Order: sequence, then C-alpha cells, then structure tokens
Amino acid sequence: MTEAAELPPAPEEARAVFGEFFPEAVRYAELLADAGVKRGLIGPREVPRLWERHLLNCAVLSEVVPAGVTVCDVGSGAGLPGIPLALVRRDLKITLLEPLLRRTTFLQEAVELLGLDHVTVVRGRAEEVLGKVQPVHVVTARAVAPLDRLAGWGVPLLRPYGEMLALKGDTAEEELVSAKAALSRLGVVKTSVLQVGEGVVDPMSTVVRVEVGESPGGVRFAAKRAKAARVGRTRRRR
Repeated sequence: MTEAAELPPAPEEARAVFGEFFPEAVRYAELLADAGVKRGLIGPREVPRLWERHLLNCAVLSEVVPAGVTVCDVGSGAGLPGIPLALVRRDLKITLLEPLLRRTTFLQEAVELLGLDHVTVVRGRAEEVLGKVQPVHVVTARAVAPLDRLAGWGVPLLRPYGEMLALKGDTAEEELVSAKAALSRLGVVKTSVLQVGEGVVDPMSTVVRVEVGESPGGVRFAAKRAKAARVGRTRRRR
C-alpha cells in the first residue's frame, strides 16, 4: 500500500490571504489531506500541492466577488472553491451544491468543524434545485464541466443581472468562443476572462466571468422557474 503523501507547511501567502482565519484554513487543508484522500475526494498526488493549487487558487476568487452577496458553488465536490471563499469572506452567504451523498457528508462535516455558519450544504443537481432554492447573485464553479454545459447548470440559478465565475485553465478563451451560441441562448449579455491572485499564486488563477441580463437561463428556464414557484406555493397552502 502506498504511503500517504505529507501535507507541506502552509506558505506565507496563505497567512496573508486567510488572515485571522488562517488556523481554520490549516484545519481544512489537513482534512482534505486525510479524510478527503481516504474518501476519494482528493487524489493522493494532490496533497503536496494542496495549498498552491487548491486552497490559494480558490481563495483568490474573492478578488472578483462583490461584497455581501449570495453565492452558490455548483458541483462543490470537496468544497472547492466554496470553502476557501467562505474562509476569506464572512460577508457572503454561500450554498455548497453537490449531488453525491459522500461528498455532501464531507462538506457538512467540514462546515461544522470550521464554524462556517454562513455556509449551507445542499444535496442535489443544479437542474433539480431550480425553483427550490432562492436565485443567487453569484454562481461559482471549478473543474466541473466544459463552459457551455456548466453554464446550462449554473446560469439558471442566478438572479437577474447576476454572474457566474468559473475557475478555468489555459483553454478559457477557446471555451468562451465555442460556448458563445449556448451562452446567448441562456440570456448571457457579457463575458470576460480575468486573472486573479497576483503575488499569491503563480501562475495566476484564470476566471471566466459570465454576466446575465434580466432573464437568467433564457426563456425556457424562466418558464421552468415560474412552474416550480407555482408548485411551491400550492404545497405551502396545503
């Protein structure tokens, strides 16, 4: 049996980024390196680079998230980017959305362990919770799916004039071009590629920002939301 890789000490950049919640960030890194690996949420080869490639790479997303908004982290997995974002931004109300039970169990344990009372864990797929959870200002995602498919899940969860922030790699620009038609059908009015984390991560993190107009998800999803709202009202009256 291969010996588990050892979690390296936190880099100095982590102290600056996480500030007073640095101890909680260390605890989360330890949890990922231990239970996260044992439960198959993080590959053992990722442990030596957990800080730079995962925690810091996700935490710097906070640079482009507006103050005091609601956030839904779609396909949260082991809590990336949602939990690092929650550690640095106590002003946000964050939902970690994940369909798999073993992952939501881990997420709930992590949220309780770290004292993240501004974070809620919801089990389900994005298309299943449409109309059941309140629309949010910001949807976040990381390494979930190609942009066109990811937008199909995340954009309908937005409030009017909200935005999806997807952590992507070197292919961000190409994905935007190939997803142009799909994004337009989803009510997207503006897209951009941002670089965040200067002086913290090298290379910097690449973020695709997708902004919607007054009809997130387009006409089809507006109808689905209206139907879900009607069903919800009927159930509450019973």
